[in-house]
Amino acid sequence: MIATLSGKVLLIYGDKAVIDVSGVGYEVFLTTDGLSRLPEKDNDVFLFIQTQVREDAITLFGFIEEEEKEMFLILKSVSGIGPKLSLGILSGIKVAELCQAIAESDVKRLITLQGIGKKTAERICVDLKDKMSHLQVGVEERGTAGVVATTNASSAISDTLSALTNLGYQDPVARQALTEVKKQLGEDVFAKMGVEDLLRETLRSLA
Repeated sequence: MIATLSGKVLLIYGDKAVIDVSGVGYEVFLTTDGLSRLPEKDNDVFLFIQTQVREDAITLFGFIEEEEKEMFLILKSVSGIGPKLSLGILSGIKVAELCQAIAESDVKRLITLQGIGKKTAERICVDLKDKMSHLQVGVEERGTAGVVATTNASSAISDTLSALTNLGYQDPVARQALTEVKKQLGEDVFAKMGVEDLLRETLRSLA
């Protein structure tokens, strides 16, 4: 099984990237945040990898941080949540905030994430509440202000993605456009933007 990859960024497109490792290109699916944090083409990168093996395909899921990979695996253990949905959840919320939402059984927050309905949100809270303790330390270290800022940013991203899909854009296309906007404006500016500003800038990127 492939557990990590260390190589150079060859391509970034849609919801995935191709990492060149000694002349072999590995296609890796990443979260929206993970894609935005990748270095420019031909620059070195290190990713934590989760390998999914099926009869007809081998799929790689990549993560910048090890705790994100761990949360991906924990989410995937919930009935009805596969790897693609797990990745989608992590594209709409930071690990620290997700831990807090689960610990507090915050179903309202979870159903704002794409692909998560009320029943799935409730199942996540019930199944995972006792599995979050070792990951919750990060929440406390961030402090209340940091958590609030993260909440606002994640909510705006989720609402913008929803608006874009309602306008007819496919989810991978919408996520890639948001990633491009984040790269252009910088992480600090991007995190402070509301839905209207995000939607305007993303539509401009898609034009």
